[in-house]
Amino acid sequence: MGRGPAASGPASPGERRRIRGTHVNGFTVETPGPLTTIQDHGRAGFASLGVGSSGAADTRSYDLANRLVGNLDGAPALEITLGGLSVRFDATHEIVLTGAPASATINGIPFGHNSRIVVHEGDLLQVSTPTIGLRTYLAIRGGIDVPMVLGSASTDTLADLGPGRLVSGQRIAVGDRRGPYPPIDFAPAAQPTDRLSTLGIRLGPRDTWFTSESIRTLLDSTWTVTTRADRIGAELDGPLLERIHSVELPSEGVVTGALQVPPSGRPTLFLSDHPVTGGYPVIAVASRRSIDLAAQARPGQQLRFVLDK
Repeated sequence: MGRGPAASGPASPGERRRIRGTHVNGFTVETPGPLTTIQDHGRAGFASLGVGSSGAADTRSYDLANRLVGNLDGAPALEITLGGLSVRFDATHEIVLTGAPASATINGIPFGHNSRIVVHEGDLLQVSTPTIGLRTYLAIRGGIDVPMVLGSASTDTLADLGPGRLVSGQRIAVGDRRGPYPPIDFAPAAQPTDRLSTLGIRLGPRDTWFTSESIRTLLDSTWTVTTRADRIGAELDGPLLERIHSVELPSEGVVTGALQVPPSGRPTLFLSDHPVTGGYPVIAVASRRSIDLAAQARPGQQLRFVLDK
């Protein structure tokens, strides 16, 4: 349901001109990198049906990209994980990159992040692996035009719902989600960090399932993102969090930012594609801003938790 177009060979310039007779101008994916998906604000309101919200993992960077190209709120954009994306444009467009700072070139000429630029027919965009952070966002004026699934263009990697991961040879159309241009075409923005990140949390709903010592441990310790980290969540390595109750909960609803603790005592921080229910107690929930920071944390990066005031 809602899968993207089938892969085909890269289009030649002549083929791209013929495509425009039947296909909205856009671009062709030459290499998709490790993981490039289409994302918007997600499909909220379907958790009771077992469907998660998904959406951009780092909403702050995603929203900035759309604002800089003058798109309407929620226009679909590309989320590029660990770079490696190259696309060739079929027409003139305006684009911007935000999020994890990856070296990027147009026809081999470097350009910067957080700044709107113009590309032309035949131009090749290449995005390298970011120096820090995980996820870079590419917005194009008008947004990405793909079929909506339950009101969203987001790719849910857990449920395999939405337009699917980008593949080589895939042709992507540009939509008409254009709004007014912002008064600036460049916006300084804080970059992700490879140093210790501090995440704000609120305790609960199951903090009473843990000893008072475990709560102190959660707040006083430094936690390391393990290699078990993706759009679903990030497992954290650190001291074990001891429970008061040894029985297991019946499954209950969980939200983005939930810090769930399985019997191993090693917490997992849920991100955009998390399951809608879980049977392990949630000791705390991270704030929206903190979720954006966590979405850029690579394996090996260290995190600390503080109580939101």
